[in-house]
Amino acid sequence: MLALAQTVAATDALPIGELLRREGLITQADLDKALALQGQMPGRLGAILVRLGALSEEALLPCLSSQTGLALAMHADLPERLDDILETVRLSGLPIEWCLDHALVMWEAPDGVIHCACRDPLVAHLHETLNAAFPQREIRWLFIRSADLERLLKVLERTDFSDKSDISHLRELAEEAPVVELVNNTLAQAIDERASDVHVEPEESVFHIRFRIDGILHARASYPRERYDAIASRIKLVSGMDIAERRLPQDGRISMRAAGEEVDIRVSAVPGVHGESIVMRLLLKERADLALDRLGLEADHLELFTQWIKEPHGIVLVTGPTGSGKSTTLYAALSAMNDRSQKIITVEDPVEYQLPGVTQIQAHADIGYTFARALRSILRQDPDVVMIGEIRDIETAEIAVQAALTGHLVLSTLHTNDAISAFARLIDLGVEPFLVASSVRLVQAQRLVRRLCPHCAQPAPPPVSLDELLQPLQAVLAGHGPADWREPRGCPQCRGTGYQGRMGIYEFVVATPDLQQGISQRLPESELLEIARRAGYRSLREDGLLKAWGGHTSIDEVLRVTGLGRTD
Repeated sequence: MLALAQTVAATDALPIGELLRREGLITQADLDKALALQGQMPGRLGAILVRLGALSEEALLPCLSSQTGLALAMHADLPERLDDILETVRLSGLPIEWCLDHALVMWEAPDGVIHCACRDPLVAHLHETLNAAFPQREIRWLFIRSADLERLLKVLERTDFSDKSDISHLRELAEEAPVVELVNNTLAQAIDERASDVHVEPEESVFHIRFRIDGILHARASYPRERYDAIASRIKLVSGMDIAERRLPQDGRISMRAAGEEVDIRVSAVPGVHGESIVMRLLLKERADLALDRLGLEADHLELFTQWIKEPHGIVLVTGPTGSGKSTTLYAALSAMNDRSQKIITVEDPVEYQLPGVTQIQAHADIGYTFARALRSILRQDPDVVMIGEIRDIETAEIAVQAALTGHLVLSTLHTNDAISAFARLIDLGVEPFLVASSVRLVQAQRLVRRLCPHCAQPAPPPVSLDELLQPLQAVLAGHGPADWREPRGCPQCRGTGYQGRMGIYEFVVATPDLQQGISQRLPESELLEIARRAGYRSLREDGLLKAWGGHTSIDEVLRVTGLGRTD
């Protein structure tokens, strides 16, 4: 009881809410809201703040540990044999059901100390019960992450999952506090780690959670398959999906606050052999990088792009595969153009970010409201600028061309591997070559490369076999100063990856008169590319090498993204 008294005394030293506020982890508004709710609902203030989405469990637990003097259970502290938990519970004489009711696990450490972890290790009657169960033993209470606690509790669970097909039972499971906390904590952790996507992937006996960070998937947690149905049902329930439907793909959306951020989450569920694969795309409502000068454009590319989006008419295309940052570029362009002197209308599927002063329309292909149908309507709305989420069929392409030829500036995306292929893609869709040549003004292709971590990037030896690749860049490099080749090392700030954040690499093709003539004559892409080179074109790989020259990324990263192996 002395340890508990010392702990209680420690908690009285500085309230957790004030500690979190002083550390900058929450705002005063968050604290006031949580304190108001605490009077209406049971629970610790920290747990309420996590439920509100004001901060993540990862940020809360170290502060609680510092405040109370109780250690935070790290991975190395957890029992190597999960059966040790069951053996220790049996040794205590406490019913397993009691441990489950209090979400408490215990195990004997190699030094003979009984370690106890639960959701709230400060509850006095739990200390009293365990002291009575182990009267001659030292007991050490620990804070523990929800994900670790759920995994350890699985050893004690006796829940019968035979009625998984019962939808009412699934709904009840989805509303249970441990399930709600696990989903909320997963999303908060993903936001803390700057993840763009969360993947929930079931297998025969387990399911995995992976985060896509800077374009690369990283494993984050694995749980027993028995818990998957409750987790999947929770995600489907809050995203507006039908939890009874497991045979067909579904899409949903969640708007919530997690880790102190307002976030929109696009959810996709696709049936698989072992259950539905769920992917959640995280879209922060406030994006600091929705500005052209933050995308990684070199000065000449930035000037070129800014010039063409100020033109009164024509088509500006942004091309690249899925996940290459096309939407971010278009939103940044719209933000730059949005001075309230023009009518800007977008047609998107889905609307990813809401822009003040811009009329944004959500397409619904399932009810027949396609891009083409929406475009016909908005052209009667007297727009100056039209943004189309994607040109994917001849009908949409033809309306976009006609809009460009009748005095509108049209921004859109197209799925091609490089900029020069965009002209052939439009022609393949069925647009006449002369219409393509006369309407398209600029095509930009892009990819995303990871930025080197500023905390641990180290100088790299100059590449010895890139002279030929760098030759076309000599004129550009002359104004960039000496080379600053760098390579990743890895540190705690970047979680050992050596990279932190991403930036774009770009190529631009301007529809010069010579190029327009070549398009009208259906010249092969190789000849069109030569025409573009004479006008100052540089490829994605060359622009990436320019970024590596400046020390922003590594050569290996550029070659990985542009599809080349090492050259040294």
